[in-house]
Amino acid sequence: MAHPQEDTLIARQITPTPMRLLVLEVLQRHPAALSLADVELLLGHADRITVHRTLKTFTEKGLVHRIEDGSGAVKFALCEPGCTPEHHQDLHAHFFCTRCRETSCLPTVAVPIIALPGAYQVQETSLVMKGLCENCASAG
Repeated sequence: MAHPQEDTLIARQITPTPMRLLVLEVLQRHPAALSLADVELLLGHADRITVHRTLKTFTEKGLVHRIEDGSGAVKFALCEPGCTPEHHQDLHAHFFCTRCRETSCLPTVAVPIIALPGAYQVQETSLVMKGLCENCASAG
């Protein structure tokens, strides 16, 4: 009997290896985006290169998206169901908390379309807002 994580990987044409299943489980358990170092820490004694390759594969197959939040480490979060390897549909805002240093996806906050002059061609768009997350703001 297949596990939900295996089904998720197979649906994205990703071979379900033990490490890939573990990385997916870690990403599913944590609502905040995670860096490579975060994933390694949560897995315990995992090989850094294998975790890196797993996250790269997940990105290439449209399972996760990369977030550059200005913290110095690229973070990864699960994609919305409509993402494909050719087109990530994660044009939503992200929020970086300056206190707890967690990055959250805000899927209901769309990135606005900005008309650029002349022959500029947008290849990537991201919107990262910074401040205090709900938990840190309510803690005072």
